[in-house]
Amino acid sequence: MLERVVPAAVLLASCTAPATGQRTIVLSDTASNTHLEDFHTSAAETGLGEGWSVRRETLRGGKQESVDRIVIDTGVIRAEVLPTRGMSIHHLRVAGQRIGWDSPSEEIVHPALIDLESRGGLGWLEGFNEWMVRCGLEFAGHPGEDVLVDNTGAESRMDLTLHGRIGNLPASRVELSIDEQPPHRIRLRGTVFERTFYGPKLRLDTELSMVPGERTWRLTDTVTNVGGAPQEFQIIYHGNYGPPLLGEGSRLVAAARTVAPMNGNARDAIEGWSRYLGPTPGFSEEVYLIEPHADEAGRTSVLLVAPGGEVGTTVSWILEELPYFTQWKNTAALEDGYVTGLEPGTGFPFNRRVEREAGRVPVLAPGTSRTFTLDYAVQLGATEVEEAEDAIRTIQAGREPVILDVPD
Repeated sequence: MLERVVPAAVLLASCTAPATGQRTIVLSDTASNTHLEDFHTSAAETGLGEGWSVRRETLRGGKQESVDRIVIDTGVIRAEVLPTRGMSIHHLRVAGQRIGWDSPSEEIVHPALIDLESRGGLGWLEGFNEWMVRCGLEFAGHPGEDVLVDNTGAESRMDLTLHGRIGNLPASRVELSIDEQPPHRIRLRGTVFERTFYGPKLRLDTELSMVPGERTWRLTDTVTNVGGAPQEFQIIYHGNYGPPLLGEGSRLVAAARTVAPMNGNARDAIEGWSRYLGPTPGFSEEVYLIEPHADEAGRTSVLLVAPGGEVGTTVSWILEELPYFTQWKNTAALEDGYVTGLEPGTGFPFNRRVEREAGRVPVLAPGTSRTFTLDYAVQLGATEVEEAEDAIRTIQAGREPVILDVPD
């Protein structure tokens, strides 16, 4: 228990990086066999700002045995990050508002207990309960067969599983940094590798950051091809929302250029794509594929408005980085997982073979990277919600979305 021998404040002080103006401590690193158990630090211990704390703990019992969880509490935001599960974010509370959902998979399942190939490639769902989980990196989307050229130059067939592997791969390195200067932004960074012999060699460097006292948080990811050959990749940010943000009368506000149904249920209900039902036993998922407009700075946003219009939450991003947006409606019974997914991505969640044919699978040259930045916020009160909606309507600029029978 290293921090019981050396206080966290001393550890952070000893790791100050003057060039960046941050105090940094490595919580785990496979390269140096570092792992700090039950780590805790705070504003009071470090003398940096006030009202925040960070702790690391190991979960025990059941399917969550040995899962690492890091809890960041800024005084306004409480976020739970899971290094064992690809740096996914389990759920948040923002100014008392819950951000997340109730999945039938209740425990935080250790990846060692998940067989991604089970149930026809749907095994990913056995651990699916996070507020935000990444889909990717080698592939994302629906399971099924893909055809590609293997290392010998011959055509080969590969069975892809649902939404890829990155959400079930433990981070190789995790570090915490606090900005020395006000407002003392807190940064939790992780590195996750998805690599294999005769296969992808991809590195994900992720940073979750937030400022104490604010209702906003930022996710910055960089995907790098560390191999010696060009490599396809995909990434979808699967953000999931349940009650109280989701309920009868909830609305999605998006600056949509096109809207297309992904499945037959969505095609039958396309006129109501932006509105939500309450919990509906027997409901079958509807998936809508959206190409957004962007503002003059190249940014777009979507807003989920809670019933009554007094609370909302937004995600904003640079459209060139993530050109596509998927809306997943699963307004089933509460016991079956009442949830909607708001999902910016490099493509749509079709099987990679379909996405490749549509030109939506990017390729990284050896040694090159792509960076993605997503900004999240919670709006409290009708005025803030209306302001967020007005900002998106400004991007829409009166243009009606084109409703397509199939994706363009």
